[in-house]
Amino acid sequence: MGSIRVKRIYEEADPADGYRVLVDRLWPRGIKKDDAQIDLWLKDVGPSDGLRKEFGHDPEKFDDFAQAYRKELRQSDAVQVLIDAAGSHDRMTLLFSAKDEEHNQAVVLYEYLNGRLRT
Repeated sequence: MGSIRVKRIYEEADPADGYRVLVDRLWPRGIKKDDAQIDLWLKDVGPSDGLRKEFGHDPEKFDDFAQAYRKELRQSDAVQVLIDAAGSHDRMTLLFSAKDEEHNQAVVLYEYLNGRLRT
């Protein structure tokens, strides 16, 4: 199993990123698809539209959001795509567009994947 990390898509791509996966359901503003340097855009692993709108990137709602998102992830076929990718690449970077680097879906997804990969 390779290592996984989390990074904003607005940061410069780096060979150390390895396999780059955009985990946002919506395409990030201001990024041209040709310039994104992503290997996979896995929209279906992002939180549902309802959950995303309810959270609204409000840090005070993060714990409830994280709990609801983990529930969605347990029912998501897209998670297996990431698990398979982590197993076949030395490094994988989960890319997100949120400004808040601590309170976003990629952080929850990272923790969820690490928990699944350890078992």
